[in-house]
Amino acid sequence: MILEILLAAAGLLLLTWAADHLVLGSSRLGRRLGVSPVVIGIVVIGLGTSAPEFVVSGLAAARGDTGLAVGNIVGSNILNLSLLLGVAALIAPVPVAASVMRREVPLAVAGVALFGLIALFGLDVTSATVLAVACAAALWLLIRWARPSRPDPVSAEEVREGLEADPVPVRKWWAEPIRALLGLAGVLAGAQMLVVGASGAAAALGVSQTVIGFTVVAIGTSLPELVTTVQAQRRGESDLVVGNLFGSNLFNSLAGGAVIGFADGTNPAHGGIVLVSVMVSGAFLAGLLLFRGRRLTSRHGVLLGLAYLGTIPLLLSS
Repeated sequence: MILEILLAAAGLLLLTWAADHLVLGSSRLGRRLGVSPVVIGIVVIGLGTSAPEFVVSGLAAARGDTGLAVGNIVGSNILNLSLLLGVAALIAPVPVAASVMRREVPLAVAGVALFGLIALFGLDVTSATVLAVACAAALWLLIRWARPSRPDPVSAEEVREGLEADPVPVRKWWAEPIRALLGLAGVLAGAQMLVVGASGAAAALGVSQTVIGFTVVAIGTSLPELVTTVQAQRRGESDLVVGNLFGSNLFNSLAGGAVIGFADGTNPAHGGIVLVSVMVSGAFLAGLLLFRGRRLTSRHGVLLGLAYLGTIPLLLSS
């Protein structure tokens, strides 16, 4: 068991280091290209940090363990928009732009709701195709929204200020995509090390597979989102925080659900009504909090953290 604990600790250290470079490289690249930070957060970081959920759920579904596959996605979605978003608000206030509330946040909430509805009836090849098409459409919308329709003097000035404050010379722009990709690779590797180590330690202690699935696996595969959220908030990249967490839920639901359906083949993978209800309600709650004040404070952070703690008995008893 000592080896498993050491592996988990090494994975956590790798996660912390790699996430810092992922956020730094992504934010710098976004500023240089004039792309909205929230879109970088959703497309690059949100999709990339959702990869552990895809891998774990896809492998579980292929083995026929559909409960673990769906539970991992549902548990990760609940964790992202409750505890993780709450942690970000406790570190510092999280302001949200009006355009984000009109577009990216509703899109992510709709993606979670679609996955929840399909999961109740069963994830199979047909429903997986629907989710895959929806994922492609969401990506198209995000990329389209990223293109400025007309020059924005304020945004242009912000980009210039960001470049002036950035110590990296413009001639080294190519280093930022490499930094972001290496950071993403480190985040995924660290997450895998942590999940494997923690799962092995839990099994050695005789903890049930159900508890491992909803705690170690769901929390472990969400650690990339947690670490990148903390690092982005520490650097003042609040748009990356919102984009990362809502984007992760969007891709968890659409791409992750599609992976489960295709991997499981003709055996539909169902989600429990309690788990799905908690997941969808949590997404609407987070969106409502952002919509009301366009800003999350420490008070909201405490509320979201308590909401997550309140869901744990429901998750383990379902």
